[in-house]
Amino acid sequence: MKRLVLILIALLSLTEAAAQSGSATIIRFPDVPGYKTLKCDFHLHTVFSDGNVWPTFRVQEAWSEGLDAIAITDHLEYLPKKEYLKADMNTSVAIARPAAKQHGLILIAGAEITRKMPPGHLNALFVKDANALVKDDWKDVVLEAKKQDAIIMWNHPGWVSQQPDGIARWYEEHTFLLGLGNFFGAEVVNGTDFYPEVLQWCLEKNLTVLGSSDSHDPIKTEYDPLKGEHRPITLVFATERSAEAVREALLAGRTAVYTRNELIGRDEHLRPLVHASLSWSGTTFTVAGREWAHVMITNLSQLGFDLVLATPDDAIQLPRELRLEPGRSTVFSLRARSVVEGPHAIDRRVNAVYSIKNCLVGNGRKLEIAFPLDVRITRAN
Repeated sequence: MKRLVLILIALLSLTEAAAQSGSATIIRFPDVPGYKTLKCDFHLHTVFSDGNVWPTFRVQEAWSEGLDAIAITDHLEYLPKKEYLKADMNTSVAIARPAAKQHGLILIAGAEITRKMPPGHLNALFVKDANALVKDDWKDVVLEAKKQDAIIMWNHPGWVSQQPDGIARWYEEHTFLLGLGNFFGAEVVNGTDFYPEVLQWCLEKNLTVLGSSDSHDPIKTEYDPLKGEHRPITLVFATERSAEAVREALLAGRTAVYTRNELIGRDEHLRPLVHASLSWSGTTFTVAGREWAHVMITNLSQLGFDLVLATPDDAIQLPRELRLEPGRSTVFSLRARSVVEGPHAIDRRVNAVYSIKNCLVGNGRKLEIAFPLDVRITRAN
């Protein structure tokens, strides 16, 4: 068995070496006013806990997918391969760090505190010494993390292995964590699981909205890019591209989650991202009689937006639904609902309010965006 594990590790290393010549994908999400939009995954495992990849492979695949930052968060208490890998709890990050530097990837030292519910599983990020976190009492662990100036996130709060009905619950232990001051966020999305009740907690308790892959295997075995699948990631709106700026943004709550065909987060963060993603051909139009005027919108982002008209205008006919494909331009048409009879044109300011079906800003609430249009209605030519 030991020989088999060593052979497996060698094969993983060869696979990684073969991948070094690959090219990086660009995940398209624009910067927003005042901040850079960074693509991050804060929950990843390697062979140094219960993962099945070498630490440098985590770096390579993240770089190839266009990520800006990752955290390696091997379990502190669950080490099924420790008989074969004689290492301490800082080893996986130490191995990954040179590769991260080579690829220009921000690497955050982390560790997963693996306990029964409550409090469940927690990630400590920006850890200085993971070995010092190995303690019997979970409260001593989080206090040590605080001493190291590490910050704490709650992993998969509704994980069915700990919450059989898949519904997350808030316990006294989490109130204790909240009082420490370094408990900053919770996973609203973990892998393919979405916890709507956790999104509501984040809004009510001022916690940061997070989405992570929690990957244990090579990402491409879990998400097929040929089918348009991708790992869930946290979009971090940071002042610059650095570990320090990522930390500041996480503590300030400036994040959104990109998962499947959705964006999830606070209205105040999704709104500028959507506005930055959409470029209009113009906002001033003339319609003659019942003729159509044409508007072109270019979607600069990775995500296709599905829009539904929220507030129809009594003078201008707008499309009820719009699909704005990622990286493409879409043309839609508008016209007057009635014909102008007199000699004078009618100038109309239209706030085209659309609800974006795949932008979630609360439990069941969709982001609404108003597009101001100035329309002049004239008699038919």
